[in-house]
Order: sequence, then C-alpha cells, then structure tokens
Amino acid sequence: MKTLILSTIILFFLSLNVLAQELNPYIKITESTESMQELSDKIISALKDNSFTVLGDYNPSNKSSLKVIAFTRNDLSNNAVKVLDRGALAAILKVGLVKKDNKVTISYTNPDYILRAYLGDNYNTYSDSFKKISTDLKRTFSTIGSDFVPFGGGIKEDKLKKYHYKIMMPYFSDPVELNEFSSFEEGLKTIEHALASEKGNTKMVYKLIYNNAKVAVFGVGLLNKEDGESHFLPKIGEDHVAALPYEIILQDNIVTMLHGKYRLALHWPELTMGTFMKIMSTPGDIEDTLEALCVN
Repeated sequence: MKTLILSTIILFFLSLNVLAQELNPYIKITESTESMQELSDKIISALKDNSFTVLGDYNPSNKSSLKVIAFTRNDLSNNAVKVLDRGALAAILKVGLVKKDNKVTISYTNPDYILRAYLGDNYNTYSDSFKKISTDLKRTFSTIGSDFVPFGGGIKEDKLKKYHYKIMMPYFSDPVELNEFSSFEEGLKTIEHALASEKGNTKMVYKLIYNNAKVAVFGVGLLNKEDGESHFLPKIGEDHVAALPYEIILQDNIVTMLHGKYRLALHWPELTMGTFMKIMSTPGDIEDTLEALCVN
C-alpha cells in the first residue's frame, strides 16, 4: 500500500513537471565557417525540397553579417488563418543567420513556442499538425547541422498563451490598430504601394495574402538608422535575429500590429528591465513607422 501511495505521489510530481515545461523561442541548428550566401542557398534549397515555401529574405539593419529567411507551409498557413484573432501571424516561421568571428550561427524560430503564444487555446485544435511541422523542420535542417539546441530564454508552455512581460504590460490580445479602410482591397493597395516605395526606410520582406479570407500579413524590415533595427537590435541581442522582420496584419478592412512591449518581450524573454528601458522609445517608433505605411 505504501509503495502504491509513493508511486502515485511520484507520478503526480512528474506530471506537474511536464505541465511546467519551459519552451525557448529559438532552436540553434549549427555553426559553420561557410559563407552567408552558401548557407542561405543550402537553407532555401532544403526548405523547398521539403514542401516549405520561402516567402522572402533580407539583411536586418542592412548588415551583411545578419540574414533572415521567412517561410511557411500550406498546412501551417491554412490552419493558422482559421484562428480569427490574428492567427495568420503564426503562419510564418524564420531562419536567422548571424556571422561573428568568421563563424555563422544558424537558428530558427521554435514553432511550438510561437504557435502557442499566437494561437492560444486554438493551438490544441491543430496540435497534431503543428507537431508534425516541428518534426519535419528538424528533419529538413538536419542536412545543414545537427545541434538543435533550444535557446533564447524560457517561458512555461502553459503561460505562453497568456504571456506578458510584466504587470500592466500588453498581451497578444492588445493589438495596436494602425488604420481602418473602406475595404480589404483598399487596405491591400495602400500598404503594398507604401512598401513598394520603401516609405519610411522600410522593406517588404514578405507578404502572405489570403484573398478568400480577406487577410494579409506583411513582414516589414525597419531600416531607418535612427530608430529602426540598427537602433534597437544591438541593444537587445542580434542572436535573436530570427525574430525579425516585424509584422502588420490586415484583416478585412482593419490593419493592426502586435504591441511592441509584447512582441519584443516575447521574442527576447530574457530582457531585464534595465535593458528594456534602453529601448523604451522603440515600441512607439515602430508603431509610427508602420502606421505611416497604412495611410494614403
């Protein structure tokens, strides 16, 4: 009887440990002495060979030592857009490349981390499909490296769906509305025109448009030297470069963005308050830049 009770107690605490498992925002694939171009070509080829769609790439901060490749897959994008509360933001994953001392570190956004954060309770509805994506990505990138080490700070998986940095800070459910248009078509035209002209020193890294659902996601490089990526990225950590670019999402006739105090904290969960204060103007700067893209 005592053995049974002891076993039950052990199982109970083990189950608590599983429930409290921490997830990290990034997974390191490997370090390499190959060139950025060679590695980029290999990554893009591996993704395409495994049914992923490469949406775009760019050099954050206009630095040749940094690169991001954005991608998706049909099963991921088709399920994400079904979540009406900006679920399509979860459809895009990224690979980040950072060159330091003649070595390039390659990492990618952890799907489990991003999907739980952005989809909330809806994650469970498509969890089997999402787990397959994680498995397939590891197999895809095994042609590039074999480390697969999670990093970037941990958040308990059951906390991700309601994550916020500190008390009184915004949640995923507290987006910033950038504009309201007369129609989806007008919004799409306005944003595409602004990005095509690189308004505000921006760059359209990718766009993912669901015409039937009237949803469009744009990945926007923030290349202004005064208040863009060059300003905030060195302060909070270039190793997390796969967090970029920043997104805006048009749903029907309303375009929004995730609040900077949520979006940056989620992708840099190890930030101290002291470091956060060094970029205290950044959430507002990003909002101003992206808002300018959404007006005629």
